Amino acid sequence: MNKGKIVASLIVLSGVVAGGLLWWTENYAYYEPVSAGALTIRATTFDGVADPLPVADLQAIDADTSPLRFRACFTTPLSLAMMSETYEPYEGATPLNTPGWFDCYDAGALTQAMEDGSALAFLGEENFVFGFDRIVLVTEDGRGFAWHQINHCGEAVYDGDPAPAGCPPAPERN
Repeated sequence: MNKGKIVASLIVLSGVVAGGLLWWTENYAYYEPVSAGALTIRATTFDGVADPLPVADLQAIDADTSPLRFRACFTTPLSLAMMSETYEPYEGATPLNTPGWFDCYDAGALTQAMEDGSALAFLGEENFVFGFDRIVLVTEDGRGFAWHQINHCGEAVYDGDPAPAGCPPAPERN
C-alpha cells in the first residue's frame, strides 16, 4: 500500500471518529434524567399565578448547558376545557426536537396536534430562566408535554439589544 492510501485512510477514519463523537455528544453527553420528585409542572392562571398541575407518569430530561434542552412528558386529569378557562394560552408555541431515545416526546406530532386542535399550549412559567418561558402543552386525552422556549425578552437581550418594556432586568454579563 502506498503512502497516499494510508494518509487518505487516516483522514477518513479521523472524520468517522470525529463525526461519531459529535453525534454522541449532541444526543447523549449532556442530557440527564430529571427525577419526578425534583420537578413541578406549573401553568400560569389568568391572574398571573403559576399553579402546580396534578401530573402522573412524569418523565423529563434536562442539561446544564442550555435552558432549551429541557423536555418533559406526563399525564394530567385536567380537561382542555377546564385548562382553557383557567390558564393563559401561549401563542407561538413551537415544540423543539429532542434526542430520539427520549421517545415519549415527538415535536412533529405535537406540532400537528396543535394545528389540528387536539392539543393546546399554555404558559407554564414566564421567564423561568431569564429570556425563556416554560411551555405546557396538553392533549385531549390528558397527555402533557413541557419545554422551554426563548421569549421576546431573551431574543432582544441575547441579540445585544436592551430588554423591551415589561421585561425583568437582564442578568449581568461577564
